Amino acid sequence: MTRGPTLAAHRLPSIPRPLDAFNAAPADEARALLLHCLRSLRWAHRVADHRPYPDLDSLLAAADEAAYDLSPADLGQALAGETLPELPADAYSAAHMALSAAHAAYEARFGHAFVIYLGDAPPDECLDRVLEAIRSRLTNDPEEERVTAADELRRLARARLAASLRGALPHRRSPIRCQFDHTR
Repeated sequence: MTRGPTLAAHRLPSIPRPLDAFNAAPADEARALLLHCLRSLRWAHRVADHRPYPDLDSLLAAADEAAYDLSPADLGQALAGETLPELPADAYSAAHMALSAAHAAYEARFGHAFVIYLGDAPPDECLDRVLEAIRSRLTNDPEEERVTAADELRRLARARLAASLRGALPHRRSPIRCQFDHTR
């Protein structure tokens, strides 16, 4: 059986991936994206200065490593940029009061906003998890809480960075949203 002439293979136009754009971006733009993910200048400079990254996993590993190396001052800077998540408008007033009181106690004890990664929490459990975690972590000594807060910041930064570079759409549930915004 004879076949006719074959057509040349069609190539799809090359669409730049978000990681490619990040790798090629001017340093100040890359640092601005990174500062949105973790509000530490040293961390943002360190991650941006090691570009290009061959893949997202390599970037996330470098971001993790840089987060583990945060000094107390760097950690303080990153924590200063975090705020308590806002409850949805339809949350009952007792929830607002309970969360505000727990956060005020936490902030008075540790001197910074409470941070927690809730990417794996079902939306209907977020408020309970936040309240439970604040109350539990209030029993930590300051050094133990510094380590815990640093780990939560690292997890938040990793999720924010992955969502940004995967081109997460705002209308989709991203790993850093749980019924209320944790990224302000």
